Amino acid sequence: MSTLWLARHARPLIDSGICYGRLNVAADAALTAAAAQDLVKALAANTAKNFSSPTACTVVLRHSPLQRCGQLAHALIEQQSRLVFHPHADTRLQEMDFGAWEGVAWHDISRAHVDAWAADLPHYAPGGSESLASMLQRVQAALQHSWLVDSQQGTRDVVWATHAGVIRCVQWLLQHGNALPSSAAWTLPAPGFGQWLALPWAAAAPRLSHLNP
Repeated sequence: MSTLWLARHARPLIDSGICYGRLNVAADAALTAAAAQDLVKALAANTAKNFSSPTACTVVLRHSPLQRCGQLAHALIEQQSRLVFHPHADTRLQEMDFGAWEGVAWHDISRAHVDAWAADLPHYAPGGSESLASMLQRVQAALQHSWLVDSQQGTRDVVWATHAGVIRCVQWLLQHGNALPSSAAWTLPAPGFGQWLALPWAAAAPRLSHLNP
């Protein structure tokens, strides 16, 4: 069964507690290589089970242009396997843009601003930049493109090397369509650093058809 693999970058080289959505920080190189090795093993097992051809198997690889995701994409390509990756940098797969909050410790951000964000999660733009509603729109566009073009309507595996926020957006869109979340409802889990979520296209496709263009 062809699959959409939502892979989160490895641990970034930045102090914990810092807001770093669009900051172009690097990830730990050794952890990135280990994550790529594990993901290629899982991809190879999936393709061997579902595609009988002994020749190389094509996998479309979309990645956020931020450095930590580019590192993961490059590490995947470097793995020796029967998989042939076709990489594409895609700005729609970037993490949320936190504007003036970028690089600031979360405990130094005004409590009033954080409370205002929680009170209107879809429409408030943290740091004066991007709202969750806007982010959901761009992720939705990327998701529909991957279904129609990258996966060729579910006949090919697709990997996204991306961020926790993007992975949560994909899950929300597939579970709730175009509805906008409240803070209380925005509880979707994300894979840990260097981990992934595998979504069979067969299960995602019917839900994609209910998303408004």
